[in-house]
Amino acid sequence: MRLNYARMSSYQAGAGDVTGYPEAGHIPVLLDQVLAWLNPQPGQVIVDGTVGAGGHAAAILERSAPDGRLLGLDVDPAALALARLRLAPYGRRVTLVQANYEQLHHVAPAHGFAAVHGILLDLGLSSHQLADPARGFSFQTDGPLDMRFDPQGGRTAGDLVNRASLAELTRIIAVYGEEPQARRVAAAIVAHRPLHTTGELAQVVSQAIGGRRGRRIHPATRTFQALRIAVNDELGCLERGLCAARDLLAPGGRLVVIAFHSLEDRLVKHFFQREARDCLCPAGWPICTCGHQASLVVLTRKPVRPTPAEVEYNPRSRSARLRAARKL
Repeated sequence: MRLNYARMSSYQAGAGDVTGYPEAGHIPVLLDQVLAWLNPQPGQVIVDGTVGAGGHAAAILERSAPDGRLLGLDVDPAALALARLRLAPYGRRVTLVQANYEQLHHVAPAHGFAAVHGILLDLGLSSHQLADPARGFSFQTDGPLDMRFDPQGGRTAGDLVNRASLAELTRIIAVYGEEPQARRVAAAIVAHRPLHTTGELAQVVSQAIGGRRGRRIHPATRTFQALRIAVNDELGCLERGLCAARDLLAPGGRLVVIAFHSLEDRLVKHFFQREARDCLCPAGWPICTCGHQASLVVLTRKPVRPTPAEVEYNPRSRSARLRAARKL
């Protein structure tokens, strides 16, 4: 499954519906750390591949004043509407485009951003998307089983829940949700089909694995994460997006990635490690036959985590992990 990410027209005033998305209250995660590792400077061109409500982008534009430029991408038109409002004071220094960051290699040059100085990817679900019941991301409020980042995209979570085979549902929940009771959950879903709302799905999952007793997280957390990742092809987009970002960076340019769960962080870690090596041949291979050359220098030996103070005023940041690399 692939969403329709080819719809990449520049964002225009009035596009996107911000219903249900509060304009205030957005707190960008790891903001100080992003600025430290991205190190934006006046005159530079930066890409925010997941611009969201524009919190990181505004800070980057402040640091790169008076003439730094920023390209902001997002697949969600409502997020772009928020970004447009927040970034309006920066005028022509900002270009907003509805696109997935996996299309960076096409989108950026088409809008005058080539060989850029920095790229930021803040992965996963935004607080605005989670807060809107109509988007279907949350098990805490009842809404349609949607979960698409792009509301005009491909299949929904409802399509997946009600049409996928038991084997496919089990695989998705086990791999993307890392749910130990994936088969039990998948079997319960199949037995109760059709399911139409997030509340119905959350109840089925909770009953299948025994409710919340003794669990640190809600029993439906991993299943909802798994379905969201599958619906939006998040890990596939990340793999392609990292390659596109590497190729778009100018020598010395920096790539900063914020991940919120182990699957994303592991993928970023392994990509950075691979791209920092001159040879990918198996250990003990007598002569290099792969021809691979290092393209990145890893700047963060371990993931950068939020401080206790940040977690206290922004609980969403508690699982955030930042990694950074520099283009050779």
